[in-house]
Amino acid sequence: LHTPMYFFLLSLSLFDLGSISTTLPKAMANSLWDTRAISYPGCAAQLFLLVFIMSAEFCLLTVMAYDRYDATCKPLHYRSLLRSRACVHMAAAAWGSGFLNAVLHTANTFSLPLCRRNSLDQFFCEIPQILKLSCSDSYLRQVGLLAVSVCLALGCFVFIMLSYVQIFRAVLRMPS
Repeated sequence: LHTPMYFFLLSLSLFDLGSISTTLPKAMANSLWDTRAISYPGCAAQLFLLVFIMSAEFCLLTVMAYDRYDATCKPLHYRSLLRSRACVHMAAAAWGSGFLNAVLHTANTFSLPLCRRNSLDQFFCEIPQILKLSCSDSYLRQVGLLAVSVCLALGCFVFIMLSYVQIFRAVLRMPS
């Protein structure tokens, strides 16, 4: 259980636990108290945590694809390439990328001035719902957030695909 794969699986399970823990408590509280509202600060916290966890999880999946690439394509160098310090650094990079993405999204979304009341009539906080509360034109902010999200997701996706293509090539070259 001390291999890099299990370390990354532990981190992934913590992200999965965190993702359900950001929305479920508010949904349960709303159900118990028969309400549907979420406060503006509660919405900001929920949005930050959800974007952080989902972004970091996607980055961690990219790191895990690299781990599997090294284990399959470079098995003799695997232990020297992915020592515990390297695994911690890669996991920290995934956490840091998620944190920066969440700060960017949350600060960009919640820096808009509000025209309407500052509570939402739902238990789940979404960026489009927050932007509807704003008085100012938020089109450029929406495009900017979308561009950052697409770049992060596309970069991770391409790296994951390249890793698995290399894995499949290595497996197909092995004699049976």
